[in-house]
Amino acid sequence: MDMLARAIDLYCRLTKVLAVACLALMVVLVFGNVVLRYGFNSGIVVSEELSRWLLVWLTFFGAIVALREHKHLGVDTLVQRLPRPLKLTCFIVSYLLMIYASYLLMNGSWQQMLITAGDRAPATSLSVGIFYASGVVFGTSALVILLHDLLRVLLGRASESELIAVRESEEG
Repeated sequence: MDMLARAIDLYCRLTKVLAVACLALMVVLVFGNVVLRYGFNSGIVVSEELSRWLLVWLTFFGAIVALREHKHLGVDTLVQRLPRPLKLTCFIVSYLLMIYASYLLMNGSWQQMLITAGDRAPATSLSVGIFYASGVVFGTSALVILLHDLLRVLLGRASESELIAVRESEEG
């Protein structure tokens, strides 16, 4: 395994930890808010806004891990039956499209982050740019992962089974 692959795997482990932290914080905020509202006629003012932001970050963190582990949605029925040269062509075309989409997401999120950096969220007073930074993190991460996988294939370091970019779940 090359150095970049190890770095990506380490980054994905960190991303999983951050996703768990987002989920745990969301649970505490929402559950705590419910208990305070119904039990004490009070509440956590920032709970709804922060939970929404954490959900967005959690979703993008999960998408990074799913991309690395090839667990994103896809239909591979046709590609599995193709000969190797056509599998290779399908892989390259699909990865180029995903790279382009990731670039668009990263670039658009970057622009929105800059535009909204000075705006403050109503409940937390945090910069709204933090919200859009999630798209920048995902887009950049996806670009690195996709380019690494594409480079492995182009250099002939990938097996034929790796040309099918979607892995079936081990669960029934």
